[in-house]
Order: sequence, then structure tokens, then C-alpha cells
Amino acid sequence: MIGKWQSIWLGLTQGLTEFIPVSSSGHLEIMRNIVSADPESFHLFLEFINLGTWLVLLIYYRKRIVEILREIFVEHNYKFALNVILTCIPVVIAALLLNDLIDSSPFFSSLPVIATMMALVGIVMIVIKKLPKCKKIKSEKELTPKKALAIGVAQCFALIPGTSRSGTTIIAGRVAGMDNKSAADYSFLVSIVVMAGVILKSLLSSSSRTYIAENWLTLLIANVVAFIVGLIAIKFVMNYLKKEGSLETFGWYRVVVAILVIIFSLLK
Repeated sequence: MIGKWQSIWLGLTQGLTEFIPVSSSGHLEIMRNIVSADPESFHLFLEFINLGTWLVLLIYYRKRIVEILREIFVEHNYKFALNVILTCIPVVIAALLLNDLIDSSPFFSSLPVIATMMALVGIVMIVIKKLPKCKKIKSEKELTPKKALAIGVAQCFALIPGTSRSGTTIIAGRVAGMDNKSAADYSFLVSIVVMAGVILKSLLSSSSRTYIAENWLTLLIANVVAFIVGLIAIKFVMNYLKKEGSLETFGWYRVVVAILVIIFSLLK
């Protein structure tokens, strides 16, 4: 059972890290260890703590969502929508095949694994400028289907805590020719679809619905906190990603956190 104070800290962590490419799942696992939250109920808790930050995305991208819907139903222009679907397909398949294993195996949620993925993705962010890239494109609207699918494949690694869904998508987007902000915009638009799928899947499960009924107050507290903090965090990160070298800064942060996690796990 996760208590009210634990839910506040977990909601704060979710809101701060969901939109910053530092891995919200990794930080939540770290926070779970710090606040000693019950590991059995924690994974169910994670399924529904996404609701608050999903609502943040709907609000932040409301105009873009309306534009996409107009492209589909009025202009009959399906290019961008199809690209989003192509990006979602690999991670959906990977989640269906591997999600139970990742959730049930203590290996994937262990602090050493989280620290390793934090460090590896962080190093890639630090050296991103030196990686070979495709021809520069102006925005996420110019993505080709092949590049959209490649970004989706890269996103599969985010199933491992410590990797970061937005981080892998931004890195793949950068390699595909986008700048940081365009890659982040594409990442979050894809996340709206992915997170909606996760929430819907959870609601269809009788055990998940039972968990909601028994823990509605702590879930509400966590999601309200995540929503409020997430509104601030997404505005910060989208402005910060416009700066030169911003992704490298997050990379160094990840490396520092990885070192601290290793020290914490050794002293635990």
C-alpha cells in the first residue's frame, strides 16, 4: 500500500521528470527506494500516475491536436498521423511481448540497471553533436515514414527504466535531422497516443479497476501533484531545448545521477 505522503513524492517526481529527457520511470524507481514504497502495488500505481501528465500534454498541445484532426478529417492529409502511428507500432509490439517480463523481473527495476541506462543514454546526449545525422529538416512535419519508424524502434529501449522515452525519441529525431525542440514536440505528440493506450489497457483490466477503487485517494493526490508540476516542467523544458547544448546538459545530469544511484545502491 502506498501512503499519502509517498504518493505526493511520487507525483512530484512524475511531474518533474516525465517531460525532461532524464527518465521518469528511472526516477520513480529511485524515489520508490527512497520512500520505501511497497514494490507490489508500485507497478499498478505507475500505470495510473501517467494520467496527470497525459492531461498536461493534451492542454499544452491542444492547438496542435486540433490542427492534426483538421488535417485528417477536413484536408484528408494523413501523412503526419501515419508517421505517428508508425512510430507507435514498434513500442506497442515490444510492450505486448516484453512488458510482463520487465514488470515481473527484478533485474529491470534494479538500481544498477537504472544507473547503467542513465549513464549510457546520458553519454549519447553528451556526444550527440558528433554523431552522423541525416539531412536537416525544418520540423517534425517533414519526417519520412522510414525515419518515423526508425524513431519508433529507438523508443522501444525506453521500456527499460532509466532510458527515457522522450530521451530516446529526441536522440533519434536529432539523428533524423530535427533540432531539439522539433524532436521533443514529435516525442510528446507520440506520447499522447502511447500514454492513452497504456491508460486504456489498464482500465480494461479488472485487477487494475479494483486497485483504483481501493486506492483512489492516493492516485488522485499523485496525479494532481503530477499535473500541476508537469505544467511548469513542460514549459521549462520546451524553452530550454531551444538553447544550444541543452541536450548535453541533460546528458551530464544523467551521468551524475547514475553515479549517485550506484553509490546509494552500494550503501543501501
